[in-house]
Amino acid sequence: MYIDTTFNVYSDANGGDPDSTSPTLRCYHKMLWSKKLPNGKLFELIDMKGGTYLYHKSELGEFPLGSDAITHSYRNHKSKAWLTKQIQEDVQELFDLGSTIGAFTLFPNNRIEGKHTINQARGVNSLIDDRFDLTLECIRLFYLGQQSPLYDTILRYKEFFYLFDNFKGYIDFFLFNDLIDENGNIKFYIPFDNFATKPIFKDIDEYLTYKKGVMQFIKARNQRIENYCHEESFNKHQISI
Repeated sequence: MYIDTTFNVYSDANGGDPDSTSPTLRCYHKMLWSKKLPNGKLFELIDMKGGTYLYHKSELGEFPLGSDAITHSYRNHKSKAWLTKQIQEDVQELFDLGSTIGAFTLFPNNRIEGKHTINQARGVNSLIDDRFDLTLECIRLFYLGQQSPLYDTILRYKEFFYLFDNFKGYIDFFLFNDLIDENGNIKFYIPFDNFATKPIFKDIDEYLTYKKGVMQFIKARNQRIENYCHEESFNKHQISI
């Protein structure tokens, strides 16, 4: 298995949103996440079902899945333009690194009861503001049966999250380990106040702290993805001998 973790998914998106228009990104998702679940059963993804991005159906259930960018530079957020326009090179650097496979994941993308998907909800919820560290905290709390700003949304997709048994299973499956500390807690990009206030950058220094944490995570996850691919290739080679 080979995945180029330096590949910019905007380069083959034909001017569109890579989450839906980059064939390389979809191929990478299919290769990476078609694998055994914690219960040992294969979570095989197909990309040939009409109207779906990636799809799984088996005795485990039926899961239409979509790609989601999980790191954000906020380059195009109008409400943050007062800040981002002052540090355009930093914002662009984060945007570019956030255009590699380490900055993307899969979530169920079928709307249930006409309500928001996970991708939509974490974008419009002002206590999350598209922050993946905050999203991941909501997922951690869900596995503990505790409330969060995304609890009701995640609950609608509980069958997907049950595939991974627990929070550690979810983290290990999607290679999010570098955003988790040794105690299984989230390594927040900037200090966390338990969803008491909206995560609005108060100044340039806070954005730069955020940027540093996000870039560290993307780089570490890209390296983890490379290591995983090398291990999978080695294992397949050993089996074929």
